[in-house]
Amino acid sequence: MKNRENTASDSSRRENPVKNLLLRHRSRAIRRLRSGIDWPFAILVMVLVCIGTTFVFSSSYAYAKHNYGDSYFFIRKQIGWVLCAIVIIYLVARFGDYLILKRFSVPIFLVSYLLLWCVFFFGEDANGAKRWIFVGPISVQPSEIVKFSVILLISSYLVWLETKGRDLIRTVRYGILPFVALVLLIGFPLYKQPHLSAMIIIFALIYILMYLGGVKSAILGSGIGIGGAAMVALMLFTSHGQKRIQAWLHPELDPTGDSWQPLQSLNAIGSGGLWGVGLGQSKQKHLYLPEPQNDYIFAIICEEMGFVFAVLIIALFVLLIWRGFLIARNAPSKFSSLLVMGIMVQVGVQVFLNIGVVTGALPATGVALPFFSYGGSSLLILMAEMGVVLNVSRYSYSEKT
Repeated sequence: MKNRENTASDSSRRENPVKNLLLRHRSRAIRRLRSGIDWPFAILVMVLVCIGTTFVFSSSYAYAKHNYGDSYFFIRKQIGWVLCAIVIIYLVARFGDYLILKRFSVPIFLVSYLLLWCVFFFGEDANGAKRWIFVGPISVQPSEIVKFSVILLISSYLVWLETKGRDLIRTVRYGILPFVALVLLIGFPLYKQPHLSAMIIIFALIYILMYLGGVKSAILGSGIGIGGAAMVALMLFTSHGQKRIQAWLHPELDPTGDSWQPLQSLNAIGSGGLWGVGLGQSKQKHLYLPEPQNDYIFAIICEEMGFVFAVLIIALFVLLIWRGFLIARNAPSKFSSLLVMGIMVQVGVQVFLNIGVVTGALPATGVALPFFSYGGSSLLILMAEMGVVLNVSRYSYSEKT
C-alpha cells in the first residue's frame, strides 16, 4: 500500500531534533492499520466523562430546582448529550479516516468562520455578549468549531508547504503572513462578540502549531511580545476587559457585583479543605455560586471532594494529554502528528485557563472545563475531537528496533 501522505525533508529533521521526536515520520514507512484504538487514551476519556457527568448533577440540582422546578433538569439533558457523544466518538474512531479531514480542511474552516459571523444575525445576547446560535432547543457556540478547524487548517497548510521541497515555512511570505492574516481574520469577529477567552485559546493554538511547524524562534518570540501586548491592551482599554481585571485585582471593591462569582468560587474551594465536605454536600451551589454547573464546576468539586480529589482530576488531565502526545509521536505523518498535538494542546490550554480562573490565579475568561462543564454542543465537538485522536491511533509504523 502506498504512503498516502508527504514526509518531511531530511534537513528539517536535522535542524530540530526535539520537534522531530514529536513529529516522527519516515520516508520509507508505510501507513498501516493497527488492530485497534489506543485503549488507555479511550479509558481516560470515558473516566473523565463519567466523573464530569456525576458532578454536573451534583452541582446543578439546587440551581435547577430553584429556576426550573426540576432538580433533574440539567442532568437529564446532559446524560442525553453524553450518550450521543459516546456514539460520535465510536463512529469517528472506528469507521472514519482522518485523511478525509485533510482533504476538506479549507471548506470546514470556511463553514466554521461563516458560523462565527452568523451569531451577529441569528444569535441572542447572553450576559452582554453574542456567542451562541440557537436552533430550536439546540444552541451552538461557533467558536468551539473554529478551534478545531484552525488546528485542521494549519496542519494541512504546514504539510502543503513541505510538498514544495523548500523551507518555505522560514520565509515571511509563507511562514509569517498567512498566520498573521489568520489571527486578524478570526480575532475581529471574536472581539466584536466579545469572546476574549476563545481569542486566547485560538491564538495559543496558532502560535504552538507555528512552533511545531518550524517557524523561526526569533520571529515567534516577537509574536509573543506583540500578541501579549495586544491582549493586555484589549483587557485594559475595553469596558468588558476592564471590569474583569478590576474584579480580579480588587474583588473587595465590588463584592456583590462583578466580583461575586470569583469570591464565591474561592469560598467554595476554601470550604473543601483537604478531603471535602462530601459528595452532594456543597453549600455554595445553593444559589451562592451562579450557574455552578458551568465554568465554575471545579470549585464545587473542590468543595465537595477536597484538595486531594482536585489534584486527582488534574492528574487525569495530565495523563490524557501525555497519552495524546504519545499517539502523536507514533503517528504516521507530520499531518497526523500536528492534528493530534493541536487537539491535545487545546484541551490543555482550556484546563489551564479554567482552573486558573476558578482558583483566582487568572481573571475571569468564561472558559469551560473539558468533559465537566454542562453543555451539549461543546461536549459533542470535544468527543468528536477525541474520536479523531483515537482514529489516528489506529495507524502507526510497523518497524523493528
